[in-house]
Amino acid sequence: MLFAISWIMAGLSLFLAVWFVARPWALQTVAGPTPQRRVLAMAWPWLQVLGRACDPFIPAAMRQYLSKQIELAGLDPIWKCRHIVALQCVSAGLAWAMCATVLYGFVQVPTGHALGFSMAMAIPCAWLPLQRVRERGRQRQAHILREFPFMLDMTVLCVEAGLNLQGALQQAALHGPDGPLRAELRHVLADVRAGVTREHALAQMAIRTDLAPVRAFVTVVEQAGRMGMNLAPLLRAQADQQRAERFLRAEKKAMEAPVKLLFPLVFCVFPGTFIIIAFPVVSRLLDAGF
Repeated sequence: MLFAISWIMAGLSLFLAVWFVARPWALQTVAGPTPQRRVLAMAWPWLQVLGRACDPFIPAAMRQYLSKQIELAGLDPIWKCRHIVALQCVSAGLAWAMCATVLYGFVQVPTGHALGFSMAMAIPCAWLPLQRVRERGRQRQAHILREFPFMLDMTVLCVEAGLNLQGALQQAALHGPDGPLRAELRHVLADVRAGVTREHALAQMAIRTDLAPVRAFVTVVEQAGRMGMNLAPLLRAQADQQRAERFLRAEKKAMEAPVKLLFPLVFCVFPGTFIIIAFPVVSRLLDAGF
């Protein structure tokens, strides 16, 4: 036990020494914006340095996949593929070190078994940062789908009141609920003010969100602008369709809820209930001599 404690303290001392010695160099090596979260902001210089070391070894297919996931998650522009890979390396390294310390220092597992089991635990932990990015992207898409029909209604009302499409989008971005869709509308308007065409800015929004309703909205706007059609009836029909699809998605989730409850009922609630009911009966039978 004392050997394990001394080993841990020696490792912490070495880590702190490396931190204080090398952190100024890392801060000078990477300058620029940092993430808003405090933990990531503290570790950002190290992620930058480690990401630069990992960058040449990232395959092109993985780089394209990570770029798409970062875009869907709506992360800050400072996040690159190499930062996700660096986070995966850090997660795997921390999991390996903690598991090896516990197994070898406290449980007294042989060195070979401890290292092997720690490596087996590090592999799934390396998957956690990417899974977090993917989960954030799915949550962001679900949030956009919930807000999209309301945004279409606001746009239709503004267009029918006499505003052009850009003015209607400005009103939707100004008075719409706070969330990723409102941020995307502001991004589109900022691109238009920077000189990008409206169609190209909307197409880029469709690429960033990767949602069929947004792509359909962009297609309707492009066709109406190309053919000179009245945009209000088209948007009204699309808003009604998206509202109906939202109700269908809600009904689908409500029908899936009983199926998802089967596992906890069968493996958690029912066994616990049987144990509570059977324990007094079994106790009395044992006391009676059965």
